[in-house]
Amino acid sequence: MSRGCSDRSTWVSTLPPWRRLLATLNWRPVYDIEQRTKQLKKENERLAELESRMDALLLNVDSSSQTPPATGSN
Repeated sequence: MSRGCSDRSTWVSTLPPWRRLLATLNWRPVYDIEQRTKQLKKENERLAELESRMDALLLNVDSSSQTPPATGSN
């Protein structure tokens, strides 16, 4: 958890003075939203990759499945 504090400190140091003051007063919704947005983007990328793999598997299964032999008279 100390790593999060370090990341936040680095982030705060890049802010303009007026924003730094707000950050020291623990007003930080922008930082929290940015971090959550990053997490969601990573999760979306991971899910998109999994979806792509599933699509490829299903396509492969569909194309390799054989039609059952026709029944009827010889």
